[in-house]
Amino acid sequence: MTFVEKVCVLGAGSTKYGKLSESIADITTQASVAAIDSAGISPKDIKASYISNVFGVADKQVHIGPVLMSRLGIPDKPSLTIESACGSGSVSFREAYANVAAGFYDCLLVTGVEKVTHTGTEWTTTYFAYCSDFFYEGQAGASFPGLFASMARAYLNEFNATEEDFAAVAVKNHDNGVLNPKAHMQKKITIEDVMNSAVVASPLKLYDCCPFSDGASSVILCSEKFAKEHGGDYVEVIGSGRGGSPAALQGREHMTTIPSTKIAAADAYKMAGITAKDVDFAEVHDCFTIAEVVDTEDLGFFEKGKGIQAVREGRTKLNSDISINPSGGLKSKGHPIGATGVGQVVEVFDQLTGKAGARTVKDAKIGLTHNFGATGASCAVHVFQSV
Repeated sequence: MTFVEKVCVLGAGSTKYGKLSESIADITTQASVAAIDSAGISPKDIKASYISNVFGVADKQVHIGPVLMSRLGIPDKPSLTIESACGSGSVSFREAYANVAAGFYDCLLVTGVEKVTHTGTEWTTTYFAYCSDFFYEGQAGASFPGLFASMARAYLNEFNATEEDFAAVAVKNHDNGVLNPKAHMQKKITIEDVMNSAVVASPLKLYDCCPFSDGASSVILCSEKFAKEHGGDYVEVIGSGRGGSPAALQGREHMTTIPSTKIAAADAYKMAGITAKDVDFAEVHDCFTIAEVVDTEDLGFFEKGKGIQAVREGRTKLNSDISINPSGGLKSKGHPIGATGVGQVVEVFDQLTGKAGARTVKDAKIGLTHNFGATGASCAVHVFQSV
C-alpha cells in the first residue's frame, strides 16, 4: 500500500470522562478546542472533520458535525459522523488518516463524543444492546456483560486461569487511572474488592466491567509538511489496520480470540514495518477484564493462553515488560463509546510527547491503540512513533 503523505498527530485534547452535566455539543466543542490549542493552529487551518458518535439521539443531537464546525467558526468546512459501535473513534481516526495520507487534506479534526449517563441504566443498557447482532443476541436477552462472560468462562475452561487473575487486570488499570486526572474511576481497588463486588454475569463481577461514561476526545491529524511548518510537538502514524469478525459471538470458531483484532494488527504491523515485540506500550479495548487478556494475545504480545500468566506476573503493569493501558483503560479511565478510540490516541500523543505526567512510560518510542466494536465485530489498530 502506497500513500502520498506521511501522517502525523499534531495536537490532542480531551474532557474529563465520567458523569458530565454539559450537553453533547458543549463537550464536543471543549475537546476540539483543546486539540486545536494543543496543535498551535487556528480553526481556519482545519479542512474537514470526522466525528465519532453512537447515541447522539440520547442527547437529542445526531447531526453533530455541522454543529461543531459552526461553533468553531468554520461552518463551510465539511464533516462526517461515523458510527461503529464501541470502535467508532478508531474508525473515524482511520478514515481521517486515509484522507490525509491520500493527499485530499493536509489538516483534519477527529473528535469522538458520547453522552449517555443521564438516560439511566435501563435505557443505556438497551442502547448498548443495539450494537450487538440484535436478532441473535440483544433481542434474545444476551447483554454485553453476558457475552463477555461467555468468553471469560471459555477462557477459564481452556487455560490455566482463575477469576482472581481477571481481577488483577482491574486492579492494575485502577492503579493507572489514579494517575490520570481525566479518568472516570480514580480509585485504587484490591483483588478482594473485585471478588466481593456484585456478580453481573458469572464469572464477571461489577469491578470486572467498565463504567458507562460521558466524555469527548479530539486530535489533529495532518501531513508531515504541515506539522513541520507549524513547529509544535507531533508524533507519526506509522501503521493502520482494520478487521472484521462474525457479528454474533456464536458465529466464531473460537470463543477466546477476536479475529478482527488479529487481522487489524497484522495489517498495522506490516505497514509500520515492526512486530509486536517493538511496541513499548498499548492502549487496548478492556471493556471487561477478559477483553484485555484476549486483546494482548491477539495483538501478539503474548502467546494464546499466556496473557493471563503475564497479568499474574505483573508483566503488563506500568513500566514493566509492556505497559498495557497506562491511561487506566476503559475500566478506569472510562468508556464514552464514541470517544474511546480517539481518547486512546490522545493518551499515545501525551505519552510520546512527554505530557503524561506520573503515568509516563519511560523511554517509549512506539505506542499502539486497539479499539473494537461490540464483541469485536469491527476493529482498528494504529501504531505511532515518536519524532
